[in-house]
Amino acid sequence: MVVDTQKLKGKIVERGTTQEGVAKVCGIYRTTFYRKMKNGGKDFTVGEIQSMIEGIPLTKEEAIDIFLN
Repeated sequence: MVVDTQKLKGKIVERGTTQEGVAKVCGIYRTTFYRKMKNGGKDFTVGEIQSMIEGIPLTKEEAIDIFLN
């Protein structure tokens, strides 16, 4: 699975949060989050993705567009 990291970054900004804030919601270090984003998001776990969907928050359509492209 490859995450559309550009769309994800856009939604993070659009919702008024930061990548650091999303990392915190996911329960991972900021540096780990950045590394996973740089790697195309393919290392995110299902739990981390669920945390992002709830924490950013994303609609079902946005989540599908970002995580199931």
